[in-house]
Amino acid sequence: MSEQRNTIYCEIHDIEQDMEIIQQAARIIQSGGLVAFPTETVYGLGADGLNETAVKKIYAAKGRPSDNPLILHIAEKSDVYALCEDVPELAKALMDQFWPGPLTIVLKKKSHIPHTTSGGLDTVGIRLPSNYIARALIKAAGVPIAAPSANSSGKPSPTRASHVKFDLDGKIDMIIDGGSADFGLESTIVEVTKNEITLLRPGSITLEMLEEVVGHVQVDSAVSSDNKSEKTKPRAPGMKYTHYSPAAKVTLVTGDPKDIVRAINILTRDKQNVGVLATEQTIPAYVNKVVLSLGDREKPETIAANLFKMLRRCDHLALEQVFAEGFLETDLGLAIMNRLKKASGYELIEARSVLEDSE
Repeated sequence: MSEQRNTIYCEIHDIEQDMEIIQQAARIIQSGGLVAFPTETVYGLGADGLNETAVKKIYAAKGRPSDNPLILHIAEKSDVYALCEDVPELAKALMDQFWPGPLTIVLKKKSHIPHTTSGGLDTVGIRLPSNYIARALIKAAGVPIAAPSANSSGKPSPTRASHVKFDLDGKIDMIIDGGSADFGLESTIVEVTKNEITLLRPGSITLEMLEEVVGHVQVDSAVSSDNKSEKTKPRAPGMKYTHYSPAAKVTLVTGDPKDIVRAINILTRDKQNVGVLATEQTIPAYVNKVVLSLGDREKPETIAANLFKMLRRCDHLALEQVFAEGFLETDLGLAIMNRLKKASGYELIEARSVLEDSE
């Protein structure tokens, strides 16, 4: 159980004027404490990634399973060489193209990285964030910062400091408010060996973008699976346990968009305290229902940015059940559907089957 703390809450508007906040946060990290900070993806819960005692505090604060690996965040591209045994040419090509940015690269770790950080694996995920507050904090701390999303384990990832405060106030030492996260989905994760790249978790750096740089990329079976599996050890954060879930039961409805709307209207008929996660194009089709807009179906980046915020909104509205529209699993849609599947605990319904049963 995490010990009770008086959590410090600070806003940063100008990095130069607010550098003392960064320095204060860095001192907390150096002394083995926990600091939540913004990145371009979601808010992270940071600790000294080389301090096993500090890393254990992350797991305790989040209620996170200990075999779920963490990501080490670095301040400069060259920092990767002090943490990894080998950096293949394929990894360097990805680093040159996508760092700093929302891409985590899993490589063989050096022995001084605690097994607690890597979830017991002989590999570790490394990311160079583009968010200027994150970079300044890592540089000031002088250590790689282990940082999963700054939320209670299993709940929707935080895209605002207020989300962090709701989940972790009193459990961590400090929260830095740097405004809303840009992308809204956690980083893309790839594992790189000498001759092969495997996509372990989709994100804003899409499979198609990766393949433009390095050619063929393997896709781990857990990425697009429609089945929940607890049998294998997770190779990347967020890929084993049910994640991103509000208190409400979430059901994901897949198929043609027009069929999805008709199916959800049938499934929600005469039901109380039920919500619908819809798109701007389909909101008018749902009458007398609690409808939350994910964004524009033609602009998937808006859906990615809003997804976790809307899942959290379901809790604030005290909904008991939520039906979510599905998307094509191409480009950014692969990451969106991955998160929705996890949020639903793989409760998927094919829209066409609902329509056929109603005829």
